[in-house]
Amino acid sequence: MSGRRVAVVTGGTAGVGRAVVRELAAHGWDVAVVARGPAGLEGAVRDVEAAGGRGVGLPTDVADLDQVRTAAERAAMELGPIELWVNDAFSGNLRYFWDTPPDEYRRITEVTYLGQVHGTRVALEHMRPRNRGVIVQVGSALAFRGIPLQSAYCGAKHAVKGFTESVITELKHERSAVRVSMVHLPGVNTVQFDWNADEFDEHPRPVAPVFQPELAARAVRFLADHPRRTLWVGYSTAYTILGNRLAPWFLDWYLARKGVQGQLTDAAGPRYGSNVFTPRDADTDRGAHGMFDDRAHRRDPWSWVAMHRAALTAGAAVAAAAALVAARRRPR
Repeated sequence: MSGRRVAVVTGGTAGVGRAVVRELAAHGWDVAVVARGPAGLEGAVRDVEAAGGRGVGLPTDVADLDQVRTAAERAAMELGPIELWVNDAFSGNLRYFWDTPPDEYRRITEVTYLGQVHGTRVALEHMRPRNRGVIVQVGSALAFRGIPLQSAYCGAKHAVKGFTESVITELKHERSAVRVSMVHLPGVNTVQFDWNADEFDEHPRPVAPVFQPELAARAVRFLADHPRRTLWVGYSTAYTILGNRLAPWFLDWYLARKGVQGQLTDAAGPRYGSNVFTPRDADTDRGAHGMFDDRAHRRDPWSWVAMHRAALTAGAAVAAAAALVAARRRPR
């Protein structure tokens, strides 16, 4: 045994999942990487080992519950008891709903929604008997607000949110110490936009403002050590969720005017083909970043404040107390 804690990350070969693998490995975790692409799995395991940890790549289709169970058993056998499970795997497209083939729509739903359901089920099979562990669901601002061209993804993320809320209440009912957290993300600079299924001449792009995947990875690591129900990453996530609560009709109008072109760019970039049915990192490791490094934010004040709220609250209380003492000492 290495003495390091053990995490499982689904979709850990690219994008946010790959950044999560690197972040955890750099902070004392051994990591089992669950995904389909062999080259991506090999690259992710090398990242873990380069950080001094033990890594294992587990070829798995998360839409298949039996494959997820087998992956978890191998992770526990090779690395040790699973203390953290991160559900990040998904697939997506950029198409109008009526132009999306039914089999593609079903597959996106099975990977993006049922993949998290299967991961949660299997993680609980390992964690509930020990009455410890953390599950992190990687969600999105689009779990609260649907946008054009992504009805399958938005529907799946909405479903993940509702499913997770149910599981949280069931664990609370049985007074379980197992914690389930959700981290909701903005547009992120990942390889997702190089292998989206789409039929547009323009290249797909994340909705602005764009953030680097390392911001999401830091939030996941924070939840592993400080689990809470929900954490939002990106000020755009905050204003999307809050704006939809206050004026959904306005966002309907705005997204109808701007939402389609806001997900397309004339900039040239790689197109690897759709990964909905076939992994696009089977022969080549694609890494964590997409083609938008020049416009992606590396910092986010919103999530920084959210992750430091206890210290900030304590500081504000100390400052208020000091001001009160000073006021009382002031000569009348």
